[in-house]
Amino acid sequence: MSLAARIAALAGRIGREVKVKVGADHPGLARAWVCFGHVGSQIVVRSSHNVASVTRTAAGRYRVTFATAMPDANYCWTALARSSTNSGTQRIAIVRSSTDQKTAQFVDISCATTSTSFDDSSEINLAVFR
Repeated sequence: MSLAARIAALAGRIGREVKVKVGADHPGLARAWVCFGHVGSQIVVRSSHNVASVTRTAAGRYRVTFATAMPDANYCWTALARSSTNSGTQRIAIVRSSTDQKTAQFVDISCATTSTSFDDSSEINLAVFR
C-alpha cells in the first residue's frame, strides 16, 4: 500500500471517529446563531440557525426567540454589531440591562453607541453556546 493510500485511509478513519464524537449537541458548537439588522423600519434576518424570530422591542433593543428552546437559561451568548455609518460612529452589542431577560426560550440583547445610548445597527451577529 502506498503512502498516499495509507494517509487517505487514516484520514477516513479520523473523519468517521470525529463524526461519531461531535454531534449537534456538542458544547463547542453554537446551539443558535443569527445575522440580522434593523434596515429601514424593519428587522431583516439574513441567515440563522435555531432562531424562530427577532423582534425589535425599542431602538437598539431586540428579543431573539429560539426555534428549539435551550435546556435552561445557563447558556453563553456573544454578539457583535456593525457601525451604521462610515463616520466612525461605533455600535456595540452590550450586556443586558436589568429589564432585559434571558430564558430558555429567548434572549434580549441590546446595541448601543460608544456613548452608551441604545441605537439600531444594520447588522448584528449573535451566537449562543450551551
